[in-house]
Amino acid sequence: MELEIIAAIISSAIAFFTVFALTPFLIKALEKRNSTVKDYHRKGGAMVARPGGPSLIAGILISGTVLYAFFPMTEIIAILITTALAFLVGLVDDKKVMGGWFKPLALAATAIPILLLGVYDTDLSFPLFGEVRIPLLYIGIIVIMIPITGNTINSIDVLNGVASGFMVIAGSAITISLIILQNYEIAILSLLLVFVSLAFYKYHKYPSKIFPGDSGALTLGAMYGAIAIVGQVEVIAAIALGPAIFNSFLFLSSMKRIVEHREIKEKPVELTEDFMLKATSNKKASVTLVRLILAGGRPLSEKEIGFVIFKLTIFSGILAIITAFMMGVSL
Repeated sequence: MELEIIAAIISSAIAFFTVFALTPFLIKALEKRNSTVKDYHRKGGAMVARPGGPSLIAGILISGTVLYAFFPMTEIIAILITTALAFLVGLVDDKKVMGGWFKPLALAATAIPILLLGVYDTDLSFPLFGEVRIPLLYIGIIVIMIPITGNTINSIDVLNGVASGFMVIAGSAITISLIILQNYEIAILSLLLVFVSLAFYKYHKYPSKIFPGDSGALTLGAMYGAIAIVGQVEVIAAIALGPAIFNSFLFLSSMKRIVEHREIKEKPVELTEDFMLKATSNKKASVTLVRLILAGGRPLSEKEIGFVIFKLTIFSGILAIITAFMMGVSL
């Protein structure tokens, strides 16, 4: 146990400080290349650097390699390869807006290392009821889970600081859950996800200096999904991801097709004269979690909406941890 604690401290520190130190240089490099996008919700329409994926993947791969030096496990390699492939998928989409089906199909392919290296269990664990053995069906779950978690985080990346802050909370929940279930090595890998997200949040929070872009959001989401599969906490991870999954469900059910956010003309929220956000009255606009939060109430600032989403995520995280305790009892 002492080795696990030392590994957790060293690798987490490397994860945090790598992203913390690299992101300012990345911001300057992106601004120099005019790789910026307009923040339409901010007064004056500030131009914000994008994408932040390179600093996130650097923090994950460097700290993950250090962790592998402590614990040379195939599971760690599989998660890191899947995460790196998801970053490349996002980077392609950052450079050129691809069709709506590109990311789901490409992200499904990023799950191949998990399958090839065999770092999964065909038993799906449920609280109290124990494990259900679904060999063939579980292969399908692996293939679709990475696209779901990747696109789910990408879809909630609509406000300053939300995607990175959300991942700090949800990642903390599955880290604690993995510790409860005594899967310590994967728990440390999950902790790295928390710390790279926390370091990035410093620059991503309102007012943002950098946006994660597709490369950043897909990196975080894919790693989360890979950890859930390899750590055998799929149900727990889904519960912790509750608000983001609900947001994706609202969006897809209202749009009735897979579509890129950047292709949508009717926005779900509107900007008031004093730069507050309110729900749109346009019936053709997509339904999202942010629109639902604003529906029927007073306009809120971007920061206020972000805190509402974080509160919902904390609640989901607590439910996830309770679920882990219940699963621990059934084992």
